[in-house]
Amino acid sequence: MKHVIRKAYWNYEKEEKWINEMASKGMSLDNYSWCKYTFSEGESGEYIYRIELLENRAIHPESQNYLRFLEDNGVEHVASYMRWVYLRKKAADGEFDIYTDITSKIRHYTRVNKMWVVLGAAELCIGLGNLSIATSIFSSGVASNIVGVNFIGGLLCTVIGVLFLILSRRYRKKIKMLKKEAEVHQ
Repeated sequence: MKHVIRKAYWNYEKEEKWINEMASKGMSLDNYSWCKYTFSEGESGEYIYRIELLENRAIHPESQNYLRFLEDNGVEHVASYMRWVYLRKKAADGEFDIYTDITSKIRHYTRVNKMWVVLGAAELCIGLGNLSIATSIFSSGVASNIVGVNFIGGLLCTVIGVLFLILSRRYRKKIKMLKKEAEVHQ
C-alpha cells in the first residue's frame, strides 16, 4: 500500500533522519518530488537512506557515472529532485556512509552551503530591487497598487534571502570544524 506524506524540510540532515525513522517503522521511500514523499509498506528497518547534493543534476553524465558506481556497490538511487538524490541500501548489508573521509564531507557541505548562499543572495537582490522600485514610485508621488505589490514582494524576498543565508551559516560552521579536524589529523 502506498502512503503519500507532504512535508517540507530546510535541513537535509533532519530530512534524512526522518526518512530513516520512517524506514524503521516499515515505510520504504519510493519517490520524492517537491515536499511530497511516497512510501510503501515494507519490512521494519529494511533500508538505510542517505540524501546527497550532487555537483550536477542526476541526468548529467558525470552524475550518471557516479550513480552507476553506487549501484555497483549495492546502493539504490530512489529519487532525484534538482541536484538532490535520495539513496538507499539494504540495512542487512551493513553501514551506509557516503562520506567516509573528511575531505569528501567538506566538499559536500561546501556544495550545500554554496546552494543556500546563491539562493539567499538572489532572493536578497530581488527583494531589495523590488523595495527600491516601490520606494522610487512612492517618492515620485504616483499612487499605484504596484507600490504595494513591489513593497510586499520585496519585503518577502528580502526576508527569505536572509533566512537562506542563516541556513548557510550552519554549513559554514561545519566546514570550519571539519577543516580544523583535518589539520589535527595531518
